[in-house]
Amino acid sequence: MEQTRIALVQMESIVGETHLNLEKMKGFIQEAAAGKADLICFPELSVHGYSRDSAHLPAEPAHGESSRLLSRLAREAGLVVLAGLAEKSAGARPYITQLVLHPDGRVQKYRKTHLGGSEQPYYTAGDELPLFQGEKVNFAVEICWDLHFPEVTAILSLKGCELVFAPHASPTIVGDRRKIWLKYLAARAYDNTVFLAACNLTGSNGAGHTFCGGAMVLDPKGNIVAEDFSGGDKLLVADLDPGVINTIRNKHSRSMRHIYYLGARRPELYGDLTKE
Repeated sequence: MEQTRIALVQMESIVGETHLNLEKMKGFIQEAAAGKADLICFPELSVHGYSRDSAHLPAEPAHGESSRLLSRLAREAGLVVLAGLAEKSAGARPYITQLVLHPDGRVQKYRKTHLGGSEQPYYTAGDELPLFQGEKVNFAVEICWDLHFPEVTAILSLKGCELVFAPHASPTIVGDRRKIWLKYLAARAYDNTVFLAACNLTGSNGAGHTFCGGAMVLDPKGNIVAEDFSGGDKLLVADLDPGVINTIRNKHSRSMRHIYYLGARRPELYGDLTKE
């Protein structure tokens, strides 16, 4: 991994106002580019707004109009854009997808694999855990509820992931988002020796639901690198120092303080996590 600058977005996304949401995202992409970020991540379903019972209404293909616009913006800005949208599936229920749009024109995606109980009647779960290769860092995506399943981050780390992006659509009613994230996101980062970068929708979706916002970056030891829980539409920029993760992953230290825990696993006791 090389020194990497990331940008995380908290934003209000209105259901049914895709054009408005995309205009707002354009502004954030340009701001991140001006700040020389290498990657920018938007919250879950940022393009279409998070909704359950109307999820099928704004859904579009992964290579549809919104994707083409965002891909052009990624090329112009010279950074990787991770944007959430409702992706049409073969059936009536769309995927909750995070597009990964590279400045060289590549368009990749991750489909949320773990759906909450309230999402299952309206969305289709994905079934792949891809690793994406950037110029400076290997990264992956876990969307909101995915982070409650420790095996997912372990599998990604074993594949070579160094940075996990965690776009959320967490509602206001759940509780103190900062305290909640620190309970389990820090554990995901620490146990698997990965940077973890989370961001959340904020404000109203225009359809009766509100979101609490929040953005946080954790280092491979679970320490806070940067955070913003002040509310409203915000961009959080953070520099990721690769020193610790490179020391651990490249086994440059014999100290227990810098050990890659997953490398000491005994899969004969509990199975091989690399088999999805």
